[in-house]
Amino acid sequence: MDLFSWQLGLPSTALSLAFGYLLGSIPFGLILTRMAGLGDVRKIGSGNIGATNVLRTGNKKLAAATLLLDALKGTAAAAIASLWGIEAGIAAGLAAFLGHLYPVWLGFKGGKGVATYIGVLLGLVPWMVLVFAAIWLAMAKIGRYSSLSALVATAVIPVVLYATGHEKVALLFAVMTLITWVKHRANIQRLIAGTESRIGDKG
Repeated sequence: MDLFSWQLGLPSTALSLAFGYLLGSIPFGLILTRMAGLGDVRKIGSGNIGATNVLRTGNKKLAAATLLLDALKGTAAAAIASLWGIEAGIAAGLAAFLGHLYPVWLGFKGGKGVATYIGVLLGLVPWMVLVFAAIWLAMAKIGRYSSLSALVATAVIPVVLYATGHEKVALLFAVMTLITWVKHRANIQRLIAGTESRIGDKG
């Protein structure tokens, strides 16, 4: 199998990318917090629209809903597009991920992408979500750093995908992992400095 061969035509690729981006760019964190009367989530904490920052409003149910919806938009994009072939699913999954990170509606300032990353994984290779969860939980138990757990899990996923015969999907997740690490560069700096918050820390 040629890792870089691409059988999907240009119109189909463009449609997959547009479909994925539009789904991925829905800012559920912002929508839900506004609907709940909590104002603009971008004006609190990190200014991020993802579930972690939504949690800073004190509403755990809203944060859980944001996490779920941010994941499911990636799942929907990848799974629906995959009906026209794995390459369409890959294109839509990548676009959904980028849409979450860089939504046009919010001046291209979105979330960090971990939930949508998991959602795309669920849409393309569902059983790999169990691998991600196992790695995340193991790292969280050892170090109690949510960010480190996500970083390690995203680093391992492309390797496992490639080793299990999902070469093109592995390439997609290698790209998404690189972007995820770049988006978490502030967390990485705090981890190195020993100032990153641990799971369960107050304030």
